[in-house]
Amino acid sequence: VLPGDTPFQEEFLMDMKKGQHLTLSTIKTTVHLGAHTDAPNHYAVDGESMEKRSLKNYMGSAQVIEVKLPRGERIRPQHLRGQKIQASRVLFKTSSFPDPYNWNSDFVSLSAELVNFLAGQKVCLVGIDTPSIDPAEDQTLESHHMVAKHDLCILEGIVLEKVPEGLYQLIALPLNIEGADASPVRAVLLKQSGVPS
Repeated sequence: VLPGDTPFQEEFLMDMKKGQHLTLSTIKTTVHLGAHTDAPNHYAVDGESMEKRSLKNYMGSAQVIEVKLPRGERIRPQHLRGQKIQASRVLFKTSSFPDPYNWNSDFVSLSAELVNFLAGQKVCLVGIDTPSIDPAEDQTLESHHMVAKHDLCILEGIVLEKVPEGLYQLIALPLNIEGADASPVRAVLLKQSGVPS
């Protein structure tokens, strides 16, 4: 999780290993835990909360694009190396946040220019293998605000370490948490050739 946010905590209220009739646990954590999706109310005053987002945006055709940039850089359209956008969900593999259990703040992020370009390509969701689509210390949030302008969806913190570039089917459904500004997801990519948009 981002420094200062609520880390994952689990408490066992009952435990069969202690002779109780079942195991029962409770958790406390940020909704921005690991692989997660931001709801618009996280970065836009009048934005929708999580339960109001359409699930169709979080499942369907997806394209993984690998981008090699120096740490701390923002991805811009020219970094796509002329690749054609072939799916309505685009996931960026930057390899700039290599260990989800150890924080590094100099990860690669997106630019507002890139988000604007992707929206023009009919992309409905953008994802990245880092904790945020904006730099860690940034408070302007230009990429988040451009996402809000185009009403796109965001996936952050996805693990793409063993995923090659290509076309997939994405399933990354958020929890239906009323009023929430984000939700953890279990992001899954299914490899398929000729995936339709």
